[in-house]
Amino acid sequence: MATVQDWAKYTDEQEKSLYKKVEDIKVSTSSSEKINVSKNEGAGETEEPEISAAELSLMKKILRSKLIKSTNDVEVQRNDPNSPLYSVKSFEELNLNPNLLKGVYAMGFNSPSKIQETALPTLLADPPQNMIAQSQSGTGKTAAFVLASLSRVDSSKSFPQVIILSPTYELALQTGSVAKQMAKYCDDIKFRFAVRGEEISKGEKITEQVIVGTPGKVMDWALRYRFFDIQKIRVFVLDEADVMIATQGHHDQSIRVHKQLSKDCQMMLFSATYDQEVMDFAEIIVSNPVIIRLRKEEESLDNIKQFYVVCKNMDEKFSALSNIYGVISIGQAIVFCHTRRTASWLSEKLTKEGHAVALLSGDLQVDQRLAVLNRFRDGKEKVLITTNVCARGIDIDQVTVVVNFDLPIDQAGRADCETYLHRIGRTGRFGKVGLAINMVDGPRTLALLKQIADHFGRNILKLDAEDVDEIERLNQD
Repeated sequence: MATVQDWAKYTDEQEKSLYKKVEDIKVSTSSSEKINVSKNEGAGETEEPEISAAELSLMKKILRSKLIKSTNDVEVQRNDPNSPLYSVKSFEELNLNPNLLKGVYAMGFNSPSKIQETALPTLLADPPQNMIAQSQSGTGKTAAFVLASLSRVDSSKSFPQVIILSPTYELALQTGSVAKQMAKYCDDIKFRFAVRGEEISKGEKITEQVIVGTPGKVMDWALRYRFFDIQKIRVFVLDEADVMIATQGHHDQSIRVHKQLSKDCQMMLFSATYDQEVMDFAEIIVSNPVIIRLRKEEESLDNIKQFYVVCKNMDEKFSALSNIYGVISIGQAIVFCHTRRTASWLSEKLTKEGHAVALLSGDLQVDQRLAVLNRFRDGKEKVLITTNVCARGIDIDQVTVVVNFDLPIDQAGRADCETYLHRIGRTGRFGKVGLAINMVDGPRTLALLKQIADHFGRNILKLDAEDVDEIERLNQD
């Protein structure tokens, strides 16, 4: 198991050991944190092993930091529409502590991301303002709230002034490693990790200014053992709120900690998703907030050409896929299957034909998934075969073709239009032209395809996979 010290010493030069560290972590969460990915049609069995919300969050956080070029704009909501709203185009404009600024540049941040350029001036303003921010991993949100938090620390005072809460041990350590990197030139700012395995002697007082940890441990240290005075906390950050409320107990623990904070404490809540449940939670935690959302990149279907191929069975599906792959020019392709068994079968068949194939499914551990995706991103395999594990949140610029070997369905057996959009949205990224091909093997799947076409108001054209000339025209259209 990776120790707190291992993660605290994490530096840019050690990035090549990332996968080993993730392997050491072997994300271990309780069964109360588990969520199902999908169900096997008809049989009622779980199609994929259960994946914890924390594991998904950790994987996306690491992956998106390397794969994503965010072009999202921001949308700001505030109670006083007449109050000025500032944004910056450089970190120098923020008038940061010079040593903090040096740490920012040492981490490779040359200019603020979209959310940083809008959030940081607000977070650093005086008097301090509360904030609720919605931003996917990889868009710079962790660096934003860490930089704002460290800027509030009075290093001449040896007691906790900042609490940053994450839902799990692993996510807390990762956030802590970011904070320590950013403060590497601020020798007088000290950190304490409030996570499992970290113990304090009875009667001892914490002297570090920044506490990064999980809700249960922080609650014990603050309220049960009184290792620090929670009334002196100047900044309270709740990260991964969407995961936090999905984890049994964390919701109540976070509220109990929050209730003991002073009225002058600056509240920051960050979440990857922004549904009503998260907002209800946010409104309990944060009063009079400035709200920042990232506008989603338009997942428009206009630049994605959609086709379907009629097949009788699995073997005909495979033949159609082979014909298409053999004729058209493909940068890289992602093939979505409904079950792990189908994905494995298809991977073996394509490998025997000499194709460089990667297989991604829920039975792989997080470090294995990261290794598979990293190889695919680097072009070492041209085809990625996967189940819904890869449908959301992972964008690889060179993907030009998405194949739905099986159409996505929901638990009621109807077409899952949202998942379909996420799947085919893996191609046609950043305005490029993409190609989506759907395999139809009977009246039922044809009806599912019609549901999808009707839902999006788009024609999905029939393609004859035996007609080489027709397939070749896909490159020219």
